[in-house]
Amino acid sequence: MGTMRRTVLGIFAAFFMLAATACSITTEDPGYVAPPPLPALEQLEQAALVDPAGYRSGDSVISFITEDRKVVCSLTDARGEHLNLPYEVNSFSDADNNKLAVVPVAHCGLADYPKPDAGDITDGCAGTGLGYLGGTALLTPDKATYGECRSGVTQMEAAYGPKGNKSGPLTQLAVLAEGANLERNGLRCSAYNGGVACGNVSAGVGFFVSPESYELNSKPVETAVPAPSEASKTP
Repeated sequence: MGTMRRTVLGIFAAFFMLAATACSITTEDPGYVAPPPLPALEQLEQAALVDPAGYRSGDSVISFITEDRKVVCSLTDARGEHLNLPYEVNSFSDADNNKLAVVPVAHCGLADYPKPDAGDITDGCAGTGLGYLGGTALLTPDKATYGECRSGVTQMEAAYGPKGNKSGPLTQLAVLAEGANLERNGLRCSAYNGGVACGNVSAGVGFFVSPESYELNSKPVETAVPAPSEASKTP
């Protein structure tokens, strides 16, 4: 009798456990449409900032790579055209450049990238008009550009492109999680929507880059208020 009682109690317990489990089952809504990603500057304004300590390279540079190893970025400084990038040979610290003002910038490089639009080409490449390639983006406090004059591949292309060697300093960088947001000297970068957005939110300037597309955001051009014409003056 005791055995039967325990068996009956066990059956009831299993039944209630199954019922409780059944209540927690969720089904997908076939009519659900995910909301579109935020515009780049809104993402940078709204996404929560993360502690930059784990992303510091050298003295004060913040560097990261995306989880899919498609984009690498640094929140760093520039002296003229010389960028302080810890994973690239550069002339930022050369004595000859000490006279140049230090400007905070954000720089990104891509392993795969779109070509720059004709209207976004900002350099004549020593007057040749040749060699302006995509794959890099640069943000200063008041301007965002895509592409540069170069004859070789980007560091990301060399490491993680179709023929990349999967080696070198880029492989040591910390991964910035999707949706995470970093800030340095008023500039922010966030990994989201399959790429990276960087911007100066207060100035309304920024960019978004991904292997498939890029976007530049600039301040609206201020139009001067026309002066009253001579005919409109009262006698």
